[in-house]
Amino acid sequence: MSADPIPPRLSVRGLTKSFGSTRVLQGIDFDAVAGRVLALAGENGSGKSTTLNILTGVLPRDQGEVRLDGQPFYPRTPRDSSFAGLRYIQQELNIFPNLSIAENLFLVELPRAVRSLPFIARRRMHERSQVLLEQVDLTVDPHASAGTLSMGERQLLEIARALQGDARVLILDEPTTSLTEHEIRRLFAIIDRLRARDVAVLFVSHNLEHVLELADDVVVLRDGEITLKNHDAKRLTTHDLVLAMVGHSIEAQFPSRVPPKSRPPVLQVIGLSEPGVLEGIDFSVAPGEIVGLAGLMGSGRSELARTIFGLEPHRQGEVIVEGRRLRSGDVRAGLAARVAFLTEDRRRDGLFLDATVADNLALVAISGFATTPLGCINRVPLAAAVATVGRRVKLNSANVDTTPVRRLSGGNQQKVVIGRWLLSQPKLFILDEPTRGIDAGAKEDIYRLFAGLSAAGVALLIVSSELEELLGLCDRILVMHRGRIATSFARSEFERSAILRAAFGQAESA
Repeated sequence: MSADPIPPRLSVRGLTKSFGSTRVLQGIDFDAVAGRVLALAGENGSGKSTTLNILTGVLPRDQGEVRLDGQPFYPRTPRDSSFAGLRYIQQELNIFPNLSIAENLFLVELPRAVRSLPFIARRRMHERSQVLLEQVDLTVDPHASAGTLSMGERQLLEIARALQGDARVLILDEPTTSLTEHEIRRLFAIIDRLRARDVAVLFVSHNLEHVLELADDVVVLRDGEITLKNHDAKRLTTHDLVLAMVGHSIEAQFPSRVPPKSRPPVLQVIGLSEPGVLEGIDFSVAPGEIVGLAGLMGSGRSELARTIFGLEPHRQGEVIVEGRRLRSGDVRAGLAARVAFLTEDRRRDGLFLDATVADNLALVAISGFATTPLGCINRVPLAAAVATVGRRVKLNSANVDTTPVRRLSGGNQQKVVIGRWLLSQPKLFILDEPTRGIDAGAKEDIYRLFAGLSAAGVALLIVSSELEELLGLCDRILVMHRGRIATSFARSEFERSAILRAAFGQAESA
């Protein structure tokens, strides 16, 4: 007789959920198998978060069945799901920087010297911490403050905490959004190790390239329904995923544009150099032109963008905006020349997360609404301007005056940062990773916004790790390698393989 088949580690059948009369999940089915990575993809509002909240006991289901290792699974609280071996690492990491690394690892249940007394067995806690940290290749002192860890190290600390006891299912929600390429490689290596330990990993990400690289199986949700079910990731492309997520091909995400007319440049960069960072950078951007900066991590793309805006100094060369030479390391000079800059990390550098959406939108342009000698703000026209720009960027927020910006999705947070700069009416807009960590629908909104800015004569300089994005948006692509522009491509010359070769240093200098 043949043995009975091994049941999936986590099995979901017919999951439904409604909020009032709104059906947000409709018959969700999927399986997460031990030793495999299942990617869960979909736009914001597709039902991913609701599904995860049901699996982790945050929300009750209306109908449907969930089984864990073949047994019915009905978690009523997050604590129930955690004790059952289902661990959830959320996008917003739950690390307390003022506590030690060991205290963060054992925050839920600190080991006691005597069970009935409130004294912590610190020696035992640090010994156990060392074992957990070694499992995720985190070579740090358990006594050290968690606030000293990088974002990638904090991600690994969360995983180490999740591995306490019998972790059977590990859910990772947007784990790569704020990580460097090195930290992403390290995280993926740890996930491969979890595969070998027969942990079922549920990987939620808007980065479709990461989905295809890491996942064994893929499930795509759209409007609360599954449009791609437990499909072999190795047989899929990013085009397949976008089609399942939004209902049309990836090419349709990019709006058609009329090539800009030849006009004197808005931005001129001449001989820009900073030892060890940039070397002899020369290029220009004309009104209405979209120029992309491609290259590998560490090639100098972000450093160049920050230097042009004045966030980083330069030793030699010139940055000229509409004939005005900007001083090295002078952000105020850039602002006065109406240069806007979208930071690479919106949550850390671009937003006041506990401030309202309206306050975040008004931040850059607020001085323009000070109408008295004492600098009092004329709030009526300011509120009108904020409302107008919110509509312009298609911001989805119930009440911009009361909603903290941290409550918004990643896509809407990015729209807030972009909208803030639009209020300053920029001549040059520098955007560093403008669509990192946001869903396909929000990307389309932002791409259409860029096309509109281009048509209005704004010069755009876009740094992006997504080559597909640069190919779809740009009039020219400059490829950086080791702090220099290796070569440039006009739109008629765009060729993926040639751009990649240049990024790896296999092209002649421009």
